[in-house]
Amino acid sequence: MLESLSNLFAKVNSSDELLVGNKIQKDPAVEGLLNDLVDEVSSINSEIIGIRPPNPALVNSAKATMDLLGKLRGRPLYHNYVGTGAGSGPFVELIDGSVKLDLINGIGIHIMGHANRRVMKAAVRGALSDIVMQGNLQPNNDYWKLSEKLVKLASRKSQIRHVWFATCGTMANENALKLARQKNSPAKMVFAMKNAFAGRSTMMAEITDNPAYKQGLPEYHEILRIPNHDKKDSQSTEKALRAMKEQYAKHDKDVATFIFEPMLGEGGFQPVPRDFYVPMLEFCKENNIAIWADEVQTFARTGEFFAFETMDLGKYVDLVTIAKTVQLGATLYTENYNPKPGLIAGTFSGGSTSLTTGLEILEMLEEGYIGPNGRIQQIHRKFVSGLNQLNDSTCKGQLSDAGGMGLMIAFTPFEGKKEQTELFIKKLFQNGLIAFSCGKDPVRIRFLVPAIINDQEIDLALNIIEKTVQEGV
Repeated sequence: MLESLSNLFAKVNSSDELLVGNKIQKDPAVEGLLNDLVDEVSSINSEIIGIRPPNPALVNSAKATMDLLGKLRGRPLYHNYVGTGAGSGPFVELIDGSVKLDLINGIGIHIMGHANRRVMKAAVRGALSDIVMQGNLQPNNDYWKLSEKLVKLASRKSQIRHVWFATCGTMANENALKLARQKNSPAKMVFAMKNAFAGRSTMMAEITDNPAYKQGLPEYHEILRIPNHDKKDSQSTEKALRAMKEQYAKHDKDVATFIFEPMLGEGGFQPVPRDFYVPMLEFCKENNIAIWADEVQTFARTGEFFAFETMDLGKYVDLVTIAKTVQLGATLYTENYNPKPGLIAGTFSGGSTSLTTGLEILEMLEEGYIGPNGRIQQIHRKFVSGLNQLNDSTCKGQLSDAGGMGLMIAFTPFEGKKEQTELFIKKLFQNGLIAFSCGKDPVRIRFLVPAIINDQEIDLALNIIEKTVQEGV
């Protein structure tokens, strides 16, 4: 099927000289203006070369802006963060004049950091499109090009054959749930892991295992919880499978899908061995329960494009959802779960700039970032090794259990108490490093590290962490 699609696309491209749109794409004057614009902005951004403290002359106006924004939103910002639109690599400039080392990157959106030249150029090229927002009814060329790229990547080690775009990970997950329920109708229940996070819509809040995220929302009682892997319990695999079987029997086999995150964010960025999932996936296959890998956060961060590749689970997956790195949401699925017309649609698929930059980022990642010896794994090894060295030396016992997968890195500060961790994150921010929390009991610090970070910048991050520990909480 993929070969026939490629042949079809080649035939379409063979006549591109007849199209005005392709003349715009290839016009040397347009290309020159694009390069000049991006070069000029890059030259200005080159003034940002490292961390700097707030400018005293800007502190009061910045505070007023953030206070106003908090009132407009109805709650304050988590970090005192409003960007100016300027940055360079892992560094970002804020409206108080400070520059921070950004290791959370919009909770994983900016995998190529700030003001990456190729990303900017792709975004500007997308902005030259005749429309700002592309739709599922009336897409442009960018839509099919990104579709083809994702299907080719996903199908290498799975039976994934189709993709449908949405504007965010939550909507990608909503579409996946609809595909599973339609195919396996009238089954409606969902197996989901303890500490799962699936998004912010009403249904995804139901799948999410955090009471704070659904206060006041009704309970639909459609989610069946499966206990997580526990590396301290040699029986955790058997317990999880037993719970799945017992729930399945108790609810008269009324289960449409099993959603799992290859690595749980709410679970504290703790890697899970392949052997933990396999018995449950085998059980789902035997009982025609859709296997849904939620890769909204893990996509393109584990050393392969998909975590199901990293974990060798491709033969099991029926549905895969992604977002963040690719700048929009997408639901990928096998032929068996191709829905009937009308089930999934939506006016918006994604902005033209999202589609062009998403494709550019995927192509950039193929240039030395992916694979067991790619840059992503090099970053992971250096960062985790550095955290462990600090924990064994100058920060003795204060930075425990460092780990994660690829660019997703976490550690437990001090005793992992919520108040300690939150205060430590705030102090890291004051010292120039942006982080976020994850997990419950312990509450851990997580980083979504940009793929463009260099070794010296990793050392800078480690130095800030060391300094902040030594300052005390």
